[in-house]
Amino acid sequence: MIVRFKRPDSSIAWGWQTQQGIQDLCSADDSLPTSTRELILRWSEFESRIVPLIKKLGPTEERLELLCPLDVPGKILCIGLNYRDHALETDAPIPEEPIVFNKASTSLCGPNDPIEIPSSSSQVDFEAELVVVVGQRLKGATEEQAKRAIFGYTAGNDVSARDWQKGKPGKQWFLGKSFDTFAPIGPAIALASSIPDPRKLRIESRLNGQTMQNSTTAELIFKPEMLLSYISQVLTIEPGDLLFTGTPAGVGVARSPQVFLKPGDCIEVQIEMIGTISNRCVGL
Repeated sequence: MIVRFKRPDSSIAWGWQTQQGIQDLCSADDSLPTSTRELILRWSEFESRIVPLIKKLGPTEERLELLCPLDVPGKILCIGLNYRDHALETDAPIPEEPIVFNKASTSLCGPNDPIEIPSSSSQVDFEAELVVVVGQRLKGATEEQAKRAIFGYTAGNDVSARDWQKGKPGKQWFLGKSFDTFAPIGPAIALASSIPDPRKLRIESRLNGQTMQNSTTAELIFKPEMLLSYISQVLTIEPGDLLFTGTPAGVGVARSPQVFLKPGDCIEVQIEMIGTISNRCVGL
């Protein structure tokens, strides 16, 4: 799995994460790009050099700080009501077509970064999501073309200010989803080739250690390649773009009583075969 990190000398690079630790591939081959965005763009060029390095190198002994896997965010595309169990808990009909919205690129942050709770919202919610990392340009793509264009997957939290998303005049979905820090992802990018079936993954969220969401991606209504194909009929999807694929049941707004994030809370999202992001909430 690909991770991006800061070294003790404050330099930033990416490497490969194994069960034994992180291999600093950029230190082993200075011809590799230090940008994960550039790596994605030029993956076909570097893949043949990376595989031997992974087999040869051991984990670094340096203490590394994990960062957001993407250094230059592209578009952040999102899908609403894409889990059957979540649609049922909100008493919404099962969508016949994907419900598409987006988040601002400035909402992106890393796997351990703080989530800023704005003073203008009292209903900040959590949404555990499987996130697709796009590796190839798509325009008017078939599902098969879209599937081949998936670079990898990561874990994400589609943090949402519900009182903005649903309570403001006109329902401000974009603004309610786009506060700074409202899109933490990580801790790594699992290559698509390492995930045999993205619809057979356990997905969970935990608030201060208590399980809130506990489901599987088998509940997805629309599979990732269908979503990418659908969106690409309208706009061009580019390498480095992200697709948040939806959230399962258990979100705070659907609970009785409702549960919202507050300063001091710790919200975790864990996805099987990818890992866990853990974000502390701070007040503004």
